[in-house]
Amino acid sequence: MIDMKQLKNDFEAVAQNLQTRGTSREDLQKALDYYTQRTHLVAELDKLRNKRNTVSEEIGKQKRAGQDADDQVQEMRDLGKEIEAKEKQVRELEDAEFEIMARVPNIGAEGIPVGEDEDANEEIHRKGDHPRFDFEPKAHYELGEELGILDFENGARVAGSRFLYYVGLGARLERAVYNFMLTQQHENGYVEMITPYLVNDNAMYGTGQYPKFTEDTYRVDNVDDRSMSLIPTAEVPLTNYFGDNIWDKADLPFKVTALSPCFRSEAGSAGRDTRGLIRLHQFHKVEMVRISTPEDSFNQLEEMTANAEDILAKLGLPYRRIVLSTGDMGFSATKTYDVEVWLPAQDTYREISSCSNCYDFQARRAKIRLRDEDGNVRLAHTLNGSGLAVGRTVAAIMENYQNADGSIDIPEVLVPYMGGITQINKENALGKKVK
Repeated sequence: MIDMKQLKNDFEAVAQNLQTRGTSREDLQKALDYYTQRTHLVAELDKLRNKRNTVSEEIGKQKRAGQDADDQVQEMRDLGKEIEAKEKQVRELEDAEFEIMARVPNIGAEGIPVGEDEDANEEIHRKGDHPRFDFEPKAHYELGEELGILDFENGARVAGSRFLYYVGLGARLERAVYNFMLTQQHENGYVEMITPYLVNDNAMYGTGQYPKFTEDTYRVDNVDDRSMSLIPTAEVPLTNYFGDNIWDKADLPFKVTALSPCFRSEAGSAGRDTRGLIRLHQFHKVEMVRISTPEDSFNQLEEMTANAEDILAKLGLPYRRIVLSTGDMGFSATKTYDVEVWLPAQDTYREISSCSNCYDFQARRAKIRLRDEDGNVRLAHTLNGSGLAVGRTVAAIMENYQNADGSIDIPEVLVPYMGGITQINKENALGKKVK
């Protein structure tokens, strides 16, 4: 959630910034009006409470002196009713303000591209050479089905569309990829966690998924008589781990990582990437989260994005980095880099990691604070990024390392994680059906 004081003090700039993020000026003005009324009422309440305290002291003095205090007692009752009425008004204004502001995205950082969608994104750099084939490269799902290592048919039969079984060396490749990624995160100084995969609504609110994106998540009812959500990303439990707490500034940054399944309903994506590993309802991802001081968060973003790129470089996969426009960024981000990997069969780059600085937006929601050397308490900054999306990495390996006979070479760095296997082919892949 953005700072209401910033909205009040710099309304025009904030409103203009958020216009390309789908937030109307009218909604912001309403929220600001509610905030202004509420702050005035809170000031009035403080005066009334002080007055009530004064009257209460007068009553005590008069009673100790044996004097009549009926008038003061009645004044106390009247003040109590007035305070109660104004407290109700404050709660109503607070709720109305929250209803708007909980759906307002973060403010885009200075210097990022301004635009309404991905067309305004800007490329930063490209790394790695595209593979050269003397045959028409196949899509990863075609290769996987022919080798029998990706079984979409049985996935759809058992769970529905956008689900699959990894079979034989397909499953082993997936496992090799995420184990390699976790090893890289360890070497980069991240502390590994295994997190809850079900979280409460407060956690989803803390990272910005709720209340605006409830339709994108899977809800599970009757968990200890309450509703919970399957995590869309380990960003949710990792970031909220630091919530409702005050941390020593000297201990920052915190760097944590987790492998988790991610569950997404993909609402609004009907007809897009209906085949393959690019857009699934359930997939693995290695997530990176950092908790930073405000002064260092943009440096932390550069370092974290470099961590994601380094994995692709070691895998020998061509990639590029782009900076997202205001209209294409995620809800909680103030600046986002997407790292995109080359997919030969699509003849294009596709997102494989999204690394974001969320500034103090999530920290304000989740109450992630720090105490500086002078004892002052303020909000920390939060960052998150994919390190990487595992299924998309598997897809990229299959397409970039394919051979004319449909076999797939294993990147050198993964061979130890594959038990020495250097190629997946029809002889060793195990076949499509498990008997």
